Amino acid sequence: MTQGTTRRPGRGLPVSEELRNNGVVKNVGAAQETPSGTPQEELATGERSTRNRVARSILDHGPSTVAELAGRLGLTQAAVRRHLDALAADDVVEAREQRVYGTRTRGRPAKVFALTDCGRDAFDQSYDTLAVDALRWIAAREGGDQAVAAFARARIRAHASAYRKAVEAAAPEQRTEALAKALSTDGYAATARSAPHPQQGQQLCQHHCPVAHVAEQFPQLCEAETEFFAELLGTHVQRLATIAHGDGVCTTFIPQISKTTTKASASTAGRNPA
Repeated sequence: MTQGTTRRPGRGLPVSEELRNNGVVKNVGAAQETPSGTPQEELATGERSTRNRVARSILDHGPSTVAELAGRLGLTQAAVRRHLDALAADDVVEAREQRVYGTRTRGRPAKVFALTDCGRDAFDQSYDTLAVDALRWIAAREGGDQAVAAFARARIRAHASAYRKAVEAAAPEQRTEALAKALSTDGYAATARSAPHPQQGQQLCQHHCPVAHVAEQFPQLCEAETEFFAELLGTHVQRLATIAHGDGVCTTFIPQISKTTTKASASTAGRNPA
């Protein structure tokens, strides 16, 4: 989906205990035995859990010093610094000077660590609920499913210029790949690959969908996106799978595009499977 986790990696975990996106802590490789006999995978899991606790403490208490975090979490300051370094490398926290209110004492102000925008986004938010409530209100007040569909189309077109520019600059046979790159620039982890034989064309795969949970209830979002792809690429397309319907990837089949391909109308775009 455009204006766009696959399903959230941490969905189902208690919000107060775990980061939604546990990927903020990098995994080590396959499980290996340490000299002490403890699998490295087990150690890595403990590291992730502790780093999540550090980030959660900053979220709950605001920008914090190393000493404050160590005191709240029962860790040594050296351990806290090590976890903060890892979180900073993943753009989850950032260091800044502590704000001083009133008369500043001598010496350098203490350094505090605060969550970045990326770090805040790693925690569960209520955006999905807000979006669903808004679309229900639109449907109830403005004309039912047709009103939601009109909103979905308007939403796509409001962000269409970058995609259109990328596609129109590419040769016809490279337009699917150009669209995938443009989508990836916006964070949708899209790829283009040849369709399995005997189909002549490509598959546009979107591995990330930021509105999947909303689209579960409002498939008009998927349909509007499919229609836009058809119009943009100038050919009939068919949506084969969507994350919103429980598939692992949003997959759209795009027939082989040539200079003689006629422009498809939005009404001919393949519909999202039920």
